[in-house]
Amino acid sequence: MAKAQASKQPIDKKRQPVFTRIVLKISGESLQGPMDSGIHAETVVVIAKEIKQIHDLGVNVAIVVGGGNIFRGVRQKSLAIDRATGDYMGMLATVINGLALQDALEKMGCFTRLMSAIEMHQVAEPFIRRRATRHLEKHRVVIFAAGTGNPYFSTDTAAALRAMEIKAQVILKATRVDGVYDADPELVPTARRFDRITYIDVLKKGLSVMDSTAISLCMDNKMPIIVFNMNVAGNLKRVVLGEKVGSLVQAE
Repeated sequence: MAKAQASKQPIDKKRQPVFTRIVLKISGESLQGPMDSGIHAETVVVIAKEIKQIHDLGVNVAIVVGGGNIFRGVRQKSLAIDRATGDYMGMLATVINGLALQDALEKMGCFTRLMSAIEMHQVAEPFIRRRATRHLEKHRVVIFAAGTGNPYFSTDTAAALRAMEIKAQVILKATRVDGVYDADPELVPTARRFDRITYIDVLKKGLSVMDSTAISLCMDNKMPIIVFNMNVAGNLKRVVLGEKVGSLVQAE
């Protein structure tokens, strides 16, 4: 994701965003760019530029970042690490990613706060809901790290939970494909894309939008999810401006 693709549609700079408070879910793998793992500096800068674009529109931006580029507990069975221990290691990896993203954003002039569900005062603020909301009201970009602070819960679930807590209007799930498909479009050329799909259908079909816990939480609280391709330059801005980008997951 180091070099974003150019989009064919121009952005109308005069339009106002339809979402004023969002949670952006970024996977850890998004930060590794062309590398097999780790943090790719150029890719982080590209992502930060996309975020700054919507921040400059006046949108309250909260980010939940994953840690799969550094460590993913559920994939470490060969190391014989206990699942809970592996999940905690993954949570710490999200803090490293959050610091990298924070550094890139602040170099671009965005005021940020990194908030961790696991207390580590020298590195990040502890997550406190009211404090997070206040940061957003002061137009700071808030980065939520360490997931929910509990093992067995993914960063997808953390994104859903934080979205409810800060009263976000939508969860924007950044991926490398342009929406929700009935099969992996990178493996199945004939996969069909959904412009809109319900939470129930996502669960019934077992689609890999977010994990079932996150989808269920969004369904119970009527939190819409937009899945879009973050690799296309300007797509994030188009989503907040209300353009038909990606796939919308919502109630009936």
